[in-house]
Amino acid sequence: MKNSQETFTKQDIEHLKHCLALAEEALNAGDEPFGSILVNQKNEVIAEARNRVNEINKLAHPEIELAHWAAVNLSEEEREHTTMYTSGEHCPMCAAAHGWVELGTIVYLSSADQLSQWLQEVDASPPPVNNIPIQDIIKLTKIKGPFEGELLQKIKDLQLRYHHKTL
Repeated sequence: MKNSQETFTKQDIEHLKHCLALAEEALNAGDEPFGSILVNQKNEVIAEARNRVNEINKLAHPEIELAHWAAVNLSEEEREHTTMYTSGEHCPMCAAAHGWVELGTIVYLSSADQLSQWLQEVDASPPPVNNIPIQDIIKLTKIKGPFEGELLQKIKDLQLRYHHKTL
């Protein structure tokens, strides 16, 4: 489901820029460019993570790391009112973790379908799991994404930089 640009607030855009910076940090560390943050009801960033697959293991996605952090550090009510901003739509593993922890809203920059398209453009290997839209995995979660425009182009450029060097 595609949302219009008008659904993104100035705060959403600032938080997505933060995720983009974390994605670039991941790329500079040799990982795929993904970054995510958790934002509380007061619009404060309470946790952040970037992809660490090369440093830790194949499961070290930022979204699952933040879901685990939230499960340990936030009450059920706090989790319900926490928004996860992320540079890319959750993979099925991360979406399930988000759902089980019962985090609130998800706002993402690029969709899994867009990423798949970009990988095809450079003849890169597809992800090892099927893309399943977040809303097909998690019940009753507000989801905003993908974004359009300059920020979307920036995450695409980061993804293409990573996959060009891994070909």
